[in-house]
Amino acid sequence: MILDIIRWLATLALAFAAGKLMQKIKLPSILGWLIVGMIFGPHAINLMPREIIDAQWYKVIIMWMQCAFGLMLGSELIWKRLKSYGKALVITTLSQSLGTFLIVSLVFGIIFAFTDVPIYLAFVFGGIALATAPAPVLSIVNEFHAKGPVTDTLLPMAVLDDIVGIAVFFTVNSFVAREVSGGAVPLYMIPVMILLPVIIGFAAGYPTGLLLKKCRGKFKTLALLLAGITLTVFIGWIMNTKVFSGISLNYMLMGVSFSAVFANMLSEERLGETVGVFQPILGISLLAAIVDLGAPLDYHLIVGAGLYTFVYIAARAFGKYFGARMGASAMKMPDTVKKYLGLTLLPHSGVSLVFTGIICAVLMPSAPELAKLVQGTIAAAAVINEVIAVIASKKGFELAGEIKCK
Repeated sequence: MILDIIRWLATLALAFAAGKLMQKIKLPSILGWLIVGMIFGPHAINLMPREIIDAQWYKVIIMWMQCAFGLMLGSELIWKRLKSYGKALVITTLSQSLGTFLIVSLVFGIIFAFTDVPIYLAFVFGGIALATAPAPVLSIVNEFHAKGPVTDTLLPMAVLDDIVGIAVFFTVNSFVAREVSGGAVPLYMIPVMILLPVIIGFAAGYPTGLLLKKCRGKFKTLALLLAGITLTVFIGWIMNTKVFSGISLNYMLMGVSFSAVFANMLSEERLGETVGVFQPILGISLLAAIVDLGAPLDYHLIVGAGLYTFVYIAARAFGKYFGARMGASAMKMPDTVKKYLGLTLLPHSGVSLVFTGIICAVLMPSAPELAKLVQGTIAAAAVINEVIAVIASKKGFELAGEIKCK
């Protein structure tokens, strides 16, 4: 185990160096982190082999870090600020999420109608496509200190998008499971998967907020945050393994809820101090999360990518961009939000691979050929899309005038 930890830390160090190199050529650090994850993961040099990724200690650390970078989103969910967005934020989130689901499902439905593939598989692709992976775009916001209407819309939208993604995907998953007579998450468990992380985060966030109001000083503030995140992850782990072992809870959503609670309890000045103290931990958490995102990606799949892969990437990008633009236009949001929000919503791979693993477990017993079709298409798309999406996201912020080119 000690050797495995050293190998993991060495991979993180290489990723950090690669990120600095990317900065030199005016690209986001995340691109270097992602590439190092792929190169040094199990499909290439194997410095970070599958044994590490599957190890329980590693999974617990990644859970903790997913919860930790949720603080970046949650600390932006100030109720007074959100009320100014109100219906506009909800409508734009639904238009880009459900718009992507409908576009991808429609495109694959037409293709499958002529290729003798079951039509229900089109909804599988749509269900996987609608979600956005928040970690890549959060790392860009964090690195370049993005500020403006697009950033202000994107951060709370990332939370709502996650909720919509979970609800739609697991609904599709349950119906597909019934179609192929496999196991599935019961429909009544979907609200549990959405609400339980929020409740867990609230349970740890409220007492943390009370203590943060009384305790001052960098050391005490950081200690309280670390203890609060650890408590949140521990409660989540107990619920996920002992109480609801058949589902997968979202630890980032727990972190968002945890931090949103205390963010609304603190003064603006105290919240700024609290978030500032946590910045180094946030940076490390994002680095580890992106390397974890890249490690399972097999770069060989780029060569073998088929027509379905490119159709999926194009249809998803179309749905995200024009869905966001349509919603923002209908709600009369700022011009920069209308034009460039969609570009920042393209990162996808972490969520897509999790959803793919779940649906393939449902399909494999009765329809292994369909499981392989989904797995091959999404895995190849994850590799290709993520590189394109990182560059497109940064460009979106630049065109919106919310970050300066370095």
